Amino acid sequence: MLTTLATVVAGLLGAGLVLMGANVLVRPRGAAGFGIPDAPVEDRGFQPWLRVKGLREIAPGAFVFVLMAVASSSVLGWYLLVFALIPAGDALVVLRSGGPRATAYGVHAATSAVMLLTGVGLLV
Repeated sequence: MLTTLATVVAGLLGAGLVLMGANVLVRPRGAAGFGIPDAPVEDRGFQPWLRVKGLREIAPGAFVFVLMAVASSSVLGWYLLVFALIPAGDALVVLRSGGPRATAYGVHAATSAVMLLTGVGLLV
């Protein structure tokens, strides 16, 4: 039961990443919600960097589905445990840049916590 629930949550995390990354590819200004204040999301010279960010969200999100299809639940669990470092780091970046605490904790740290719990759920 726990493994099934954790697998569903992993799929939702993967889908969320793919969708967020696709949104940034199509609408680079959508990255403004990341939480870094004064990010020049309107600057056409900066928008290609935002698209890079989008691609870097799509790939690990898609990899969740690859692991769901071809690997054991423990491999997916370990991947999520390591992958949780990314949103944890994002939370620190937002906080250190003076961004909103609500975004740092409510988006990035919460995502990291869900990934950690899901990873553990897949390993037990």
